[in-house]
Amino acid sequence: MSMDLGGAKGGVKSDINVTPLVDVMLVLLIIMMLVAPMLQQGVAVKLPTAVNTVDKPEVQGQTVIAIAKDKQIYLNAKPVQGGDLASKISEILEAGVEDIGLITERKRTAGETAGGK
Repeated sequence: MSMDLGGAKGGVKSDINVTPLVDVMLVLLIIMMLVAPMLQQGVAVKLPTAVNTVDKPEVQGQTVIAIAKDKQIYLNAKPVQGGDLASKISEILEAGVEDIGLITERKRTAGETAGGK
């Protein structure tokens, strides 16, 4: 392998010299291999222990009936007319749902509906 200096033959050579690129990449690789284990140490933090460790009730299989201050009735966060409520509850009971909960109106946060979402 000979080295082309680009002298009298044809002018400037426009090929990339790969050797310095490989040298720089190897140095960066070594630096990253040395620094990576130091980044994983982190800071020791003492977390507080929870006082109330009661499990949340499951809401996937539950049917929730909510009554708002304006006497609007919600069945699973959807508004229902008073006359339709009995038929919808009987349909749900026939489908085999065992858990039905009743929620009355409470103070809500901004953006929360009477159905709880």
